[in-house]
Amino acid sequence: MKAQVNFPQVIERGCGMDVHRDTVVVTVMGVGITVETRSFTTYTNSLRSLRDWLISLNITHMAIESTGIYWKPVYNILEQDFEVILVNARHVKNVPGHKTDKKDSRWLAKLLISGLLKASFIPPKDIRDMRDLTRYRKKLVQNAAADRNRFEKILQDANFKLSNVISDIFGKSGTLLINALIDGVDDFNLLLSLCHGRIKKKREILYESLQGVLTDNHKYMLNAIRTNLYNTLSKIESVDNQLLQLSKPYDIELELLKTMPGLNQISATMLLSEIGVDMSRFPTVNHLASWAGICPGNNESAGKSRSSRTNQGNQYIKPILVECAWAASHVKNSYLKKKYESLIGRRGKKRALIAVGHKMLNAAYYIIRDKVPYQDLGYEYLDSRKKQKQIQSYIDKLKDLGIYIEIPNIQ
Repeated sequence: MKAQVNFPQVIERGCGMDVHRDTVVVTVMGVGITVETRSFTTYTNSLRSLRDWLISLNITHMAIESTGIYWKPVYNILEQDFEVILVNARHVKNVPGHKTDKKDSRWLAKLLISGLLKASFIPPKDIRDMRDLTRYRKKLVQNAAADRNRFEKILQDANFKLSNVISDIFGKSGTLLINALIDGVDDFNLLLSLCHGRIKKKREILYESLQGVLTDNHKYMLNAIRTNLYNTLSKIESVDNQLLQLSKPYDIELELLKTMPGLNQISATMLLSEIGVDMSRFPTVNHLASWAGICPGNNESAGKSRSSRTNQGNQYIKPILVECAWAASHVKNSYLKKKYESLIGRRGKKRALIAVGHKMLNAAYYIIRDKVPYQDLGYEYLDSRKKQKQIQSYIDKLKDLGIYIEIPNIQ
């Protein structure tokens, strides 16, 4: 008989769930109950039957593998009656060549009652609602940007070079010019009168940029794209209003976050919807940075460090932090601007932005946890700290040479 490894039991009774789109395979095990596996559908009534069966067995904990979005309806129904642990599928892989739904659920149950599972972060319901809206808003913003690019592409196809003269073709002057061109206006003086003062000074290049030809198909495409763009912008405004209502209970945290350079109402709300307001869910600030995938990773073997690239982390929070870091790097006389400048030369723009985003996430952790505003260290902080280290280094070198000096105040 082959030797078998037994783990100490930490949880008295638990179950493991292998969740799919249409079915849920559940295995229960623990003290005083027989190991049993059953299958249920993911329809609401079937999930309620699953809940009643687990309650009758006095199950207290359950482990669910995070399979796409299919775990969410199961979690929503069961979260009120059990302590549900959502686990990363990469952390609970079974032995290769022995993968079935029943074996997967049994393996999850075994790991659960042995206390070997690491729970994923699931924020409260109101934060999850905010998260759904902020992620939807991100998609809408991407769609709006795509429509703007398509609009510019049509203008270029018709050989109108408005973007060479007007920085924003969807601004007041750009909109008036495009409306006139679609209506068939070709009188340059009339088109020039639609522009504001700064553009009028570029009379010659504006004249050249308007010497294109709009076909009927171009006009149709421009109207269709612009209509869709305005609809998308209207949706974004509606989402912003809904976010404003949902975020009212967290006005204090949002106002404190906005004291940090690079954060406004929208970015602060997006950041809060991803990390929540309960910082006790993360033991330390380093755990939060690791979960977000914004800190250096570890890949060491035989005493050699192979790579320190960031891990995968949360795919939504990293772009938010990078955008905020870019904004913060342009705030005059700020510590974050100086931090960016100190790194860009030897690490490049992308790594410098990740490092600044890491600093901002660390600051957000303490701002939310301690309910305090952001305290900027100042633009000169890094230089002053470097100066102190250099002075101390020279003093230590003189001591090694047998020369002892005293400096009353090192500043």
